[in-house]
Parts: sequence; C-alpha cells; structure tokens
Amino acid sequence: MTPRLAPTSIGVGMDTATILRRGVLALAGLGIVGTTIELVFLRHWTTATAAIVWVGIVALGAGFVALLGQPSARGVRAVRILAAAGFLVAVAGIWFHVLENLDAGPLDRAFASRWDTMSVLDQWWTAITGGVGPAPTLAPGALAEISLALLLATLRHPAMVEATT
Repeated sequence: MTPRLAPTSIGVGMDTATILRRGVLALAGLGIVGTTIELVFLRHWTTATAAIVWVGIVALGAGFVALLGQPSARGVRAVRILAAAGFLVAVAGIWFHVLENLDAGPLDRAFASRWDTMSVLDQWWTAITGGVGPAPTLAPGALAEISLALLLATLRHPAMVEATT
C-alpha cells in the first residue's frame, strides 16, 4: 500500500487553468520587476527613444495589476490591448537595437578591419546576437515575453466566459 501525501494549500480547490493562469501571471510580474531593475541599472533614460521603454513597462505593469484581482471582461480586453501594444513596442525596440548594433559594426575594434568584407547576413547575425554594438536585443525581447505572458493570462479568462453567457 502506497502512503498518501497530504494535500498542500497551493492549488487546492483550483482547476488547472487557474493554476496555470496564475503561474503565467507570476512570470509576467517577475519579468516586469526584473526588466525594470535592469533598465534602472543601465540608466535607460538618457534619450527620448530610450525613454519609450518606460511607457511600455508602465503599461505592462498596469495590465499585470489589472489581472491580479477579478477583472471584468472590459478589463481583460484592456489588458489584451496593453499587451499587444507592449509587444509592438518590444518589436520596435528589437529593430532599433539591431540597427544601432549594425551602425556600430564598422567602429568596433574586433570588426572594423573586416566589417565591410562580411556578408550582409553575417553582419545582421552579429548585430542580432550581440556580437557587436552596445544595444542588447534581449532587453526588448524581455518586453515581448512579458507581453505574451499577459496575453496568455487572458486566454479563456473566467471574466470573458461569464461575459458570453
């Protein structure tokens, strides 16, 4: 006979969808906090374009907070809009970071002598992967991940199910 394990309070009485929704929401919250701390450490506010990310972080933070309670269907739709906007900001951020890295290629100590002889594909690959330039593409990529996590947290949300019945 196998001994029974006593149930823990985590997840007791919750369906799988609720547990997963809360887990994805927790990951989004961790992403928001971590990205914010990283941006502060990098002093990412010195130019107008650098400040754009703060609008995205605040919007994603507002969406996160809105999903913490019992949002209405309208609130869930608003979070979806904020998350979609955050995703677009993230994609634009990735694009600008790659362009900045491409511009830095000819000036980089390791690549200056051979940058012009590299294929366009090699230049782009080096700029995207962070091999050259000052702008990490992973940073705006984190915003994309947070946005997708918030979108996932709204899928089949109980508020949306109740609104259709």
